Amino acid sequence: MLLALGDYAWDVLVRPRAPFRAGEDLPGEVRLAPGGGAANVAVWASRMGAASGFLGKVGDDFFGRLAEEELRSEGVRPFLVRDPAHATAAVAVWVDAAGERTQIYSYGADYFLTPEALPEAAFRGARHLFVSGWALFTDPPRGAVQEAAKRLRPLSLDPASARRIQEMGPSAYLELVRGLKPAWFFPNRMEAQVLSGERDPEAAARVLRERLPGTQVVVKLDAEGALVPAEGCFVHIPAPPVPVVDATGAGDAFAGVFLAGLLAGRNPIEAARAAVLVASWVVGRVGARPGGAFPRPYR
Repeated sequence: MLLALGDYAWDVLVRPRAPFRAGEDLPGEVRLAPGGGAANVAVWASRMGAASGFLGKVGDDFFGRLAEEELRSEGVRPFLVRDPAHATAAVAVWVDAAGERTQIYSYGADYFLTPEALPEAAFRGARHLFVSGWALFTDPPRGAVQEAAKRLRPLSLDPASARRIQEMGPSAYLELVRGLKPAWFFPNRMEAQVLSGERDPEAAARVLRERLPGTQVVVKLDAEGALVPAEGCFVHIPAPPVPVVDATGAGDAFAGVFLAGLLAGRNPIEAARAAVLVASWVVGRVGARPGGAFPRPYR
């Protein structure tokens, strides 16, 4: 089982159909959709046929109960810690005409997961731990991540936010990552640039490989696909050309599909090709976990 630890949040997706003007009403689309980086990874791994679970904290409220129902409907085992003091997380996602997203987040229950609250049942039968990088920026939940990393190996990490990395400081963030000793690290182009100081993605990947000994670095390149390590070099996996509707959750889909492939015995190149295909499908639709006839590259 792939166990994803981190955030579950409800996304309030806003897609205006007219230019923004302060103080005016705008036509558009507003939708409530399930999200949260770690939860997205667990769902996409499950959709690819992998056994998966999600470990995180939600409010003892309607949306926390709805989160459990939603995860079960996707075939994900929910290991949820209930918090009577904090609400289930919610994120407002503004999606522009180019499909790029701007997020406004609040500190929901997911930010208050502590080591002593980790349920032992979540680790039984788990083969791989995925961690959303959001969980490293504050403590809690950083301590919970560090405790989970002691209980379950190997571990994979998505850094999650270039802006938050800049606020913390790239060196400080990399020190935390080194402490976790991840097997796989999934920065996007901007995160790789911030962490390495290199603008060229392959140069950034090489720097990060040096700074994270023993870690395989995969750089997500949005519409250009991904860079994947293979036999000492990096292989470019191109993405199919698709119209971008909403980029929300595409990177999470990549990580979930990639890890599902590895757990099924696929090599990194095969897993990356499948991950790029599914992530490209995601950006052509609204939300992090669109329904419908999504690609099933491992069949």
